[in-house]
Amino acid sequence: MHVPDTKVALSTASVYPSSTATAFELAARLGYDGVEVMVWNDPISQDLEALRRLSDAHRMPILAVHAPCLLITQRVWTTDPWTKLVRARAAAEKLGADTVVVHPPFRWQRQYARDFVQGIGRMAGETDVRFAVENMYPWRYKDREMLAYAPGWDVTDEDYRHFTIDLSHAATSRIDALEMADRMGHRLAHVHLADGSGSGKDEHLIPGRGRQPCAPLLERLARDGFDGHVVLEVNTRRSATPAEREADLAEALAFTRLHLAAPARRV
Repeated sequence: MHVPDTKVALSTASVYPSSTATAFELAARLGYDGVEVMVWNDPISQDLEALRRLSDAHRMPILAVHAPCLLITQRVWTTDPWTKLVRARAAAEKLGADTVVVHPPFRWQRQYARDFVQGIGRMAGETDVRFAVENMYPWRYKDREMLAYAPGWDVTDEDYRHFTIDLSHAATSRIDALEMADRMGHRLAHVHLADGSGSGKDEHLIPGRGRQPCAPLLERLARDGFDGHVVLEVNTRRSATPAEREADLAEALAFTRLHLAAPARRV
């Protein structure tokens, strides 16, 4: 029986507002293959030695680093976006991760946005670490839509070497995630797995609780021999207790492994 090569990781963002250390502990206890570190306001997420100690203590490899490019992380590491990416690449190299996840620039980051496509291509050519640019979404308020990202939220419009597809973002942007994955083609290197209802909010639901094609995408990845990582980046802030959050993360892992193995079961 074929065993998929795809590794299933837990994003440290999935335990917010709990700490990065909590994510490592839960990932190890539940049987994830590793973690993706979201670099944000938690000091541990910014400290390579602290991350290395957590990885060693829990025997949880760090598979990816998410650069601090959220609105709430604009001052993490530095305010210069290129320096953030240089530091994220160095972190990935030192921690043994093979992927840096990065968002397209905000429109108000004009110089960064102007140089982003070429700059990311240049940086990707200087390292074995993959810079996987993530699809985003238009911001909406009532009937208004604002294009907050430049060159744009649909990253398949640009010639990036590697992509991250985020299914919650696909739900928010109200596009067909499978069609986006088709456009990404062989450049799809990384998956943020979460569900969404298409409500306009970036929900990051547990897979199977929304309307996104989480199961079909996973089954397609398995059939195609996808060798990147599938990262559970879900929202557990509504979990009433730590036990409920742990159950949600266990459910997310079980869903993912089930559908990654589905093609093998049909053989």
